[in-house]
Amino acid sequence: EPQPPVVPSCPLPGKICDVVRTERPRSCCGMAMAGFRTAKYQLPEWHRRNAGIYYQAFAAGEEAERGRAEAKHLVKQAAASAQRGQQFSKNTLGQRLQDIQFWRTELQKEIVELDAETNLLAAQKLRLERALDATEVPYAVVIDNLECRDRRQPPDLVIDQVERQLLKEADLIRDIRDLLKRTIIQATTQIRSNRIQKENCELDWSDKVETYHIDDKCISYCPDSTNVQSHPSSVKFEENASTPKSWAQFSHDNISSAEQEKLASVQLRSLINNIIHDASEDLRLQRAAVAEAFDSHCRELADAKLRLEQHLQQILKDIGEEEANIVKLKKAIRDKEAFLKVAQTRLYDRSFRPNIELCRDEPQFRLVSEVEELAVFLEALKRKLMESEQNLKNLEETRMKLEKEIAVKANSIFIDSQKCMGYRLRYPVDLEVASYK
Repeated sequence: EPQPPVVPSCPLPGKICDVVRTERPRSCCGMAMAGFRTAKYQLPEWHRRNAGIYYQAFAAGEEAERGRAEAKHLVKQAAASAQRGQQFSKNTLGQRLQDIQFWRTELQKEIVELDAETNLLAAQKLRLERALDATEVPYAVVIDNLECRDRRQPPDLVIDQVERQLLKEADLIRDIRDLLKRTIIQATTQIRSNRIQKENCELDWSDKVETYHIDDKCISYCPDSTNVQSHPSSVKFEENASTPKSWAQFSHDNISSAEQEKLASVQLRSLINNIIHDASEDLRLQRAAVAEAFDSHCRELADAKLRLEQHLQQILKDIGEEEANIVKLKKAIRDKEAFLKVAQTRLYDRSFRPNIELCRDEPQFRLVSEVEELAVFLEALKRKLMESEQNLKNLEETRMKLEKEIAVKANSIFIDSQKCMGYRLRYPVDLEVASYK
């Protein structure tokens, strides 16, 4: 506040009174009257002293009048200055209240938005946890399918397309579970950051509320207030007091940090949505690929089993025919042996012809030729019988192999179609839907 102007005091002009010194004759009795003359003044001295008293009274009156005028002016100026100062302070406090109200409103808005965003992120984190729980069933199904297919018999225990797709599905589920776990940790960290920043904003907001109440109480004070008193030590500044710039920067930094955390939370929520959607889509596509591989492999197994059964039917038919052929061969051999016995008996009996009758006639040559022909045919029939018996043995072995292969194929079909595909019916339809349940 400007100081009131000071009117310089100027001294009144002084009066100089010259007293004429008179020449008076000296008395011889001066020494005798000395004791009386020291207590008395001369008339000019008396007038001169009265004039001095009058001058001092006049000067004191003028000085008092000037002081009263200066005091009146100073009182008026001090009252106006105090009024202006108090009004200016009140206006400054009012502006300060507006600033505090502005930052308090911004902080409260930020606290509400950050709290709502934290709740949304917590809901997304819950979706992640439910999605992670929902992946346990598909993973158990895949592991069970792989274990069941390991129980296939050696001819069908091959690394086929179904097993490749199942291994790919198991790797995909493991990757998805790892990704969901990492995202849950990231969401937990972000929720903690949101709550810390919200707490900082709430502390700043509570300080603003308390300060607003203090300044609002201060702006209501007036000289007539009954709750005002003297505080001489309140004039000094506190060492830890902030400046208006640092004060506004503090709230601005809190709001800026809250905005950054809120933006990071929004981006994380979007990322969580994309992760759950992409994971659900990848699982759906892989499930379809596994189902297609199972269907294709089951059709191949069914076709192979059908062809084996057809070959088995043919082999059974061939076995029946071969058995009948062996029966015929044996009968033919027996028949030919009977003819051979007849021919040999004839030759034997004719060898007893007497003398000249033991002749190499045409019947003899014919019987010898007949025996030789029958022996050749018998040998051929026996060889053919042996070949037929070996063929029958081969056919029986082939039948056993076919029956074993058919049993293996039936076991593989049962494992793939009944055990694996039947168990895959428990596979969740959609991971994204499961995250809401």
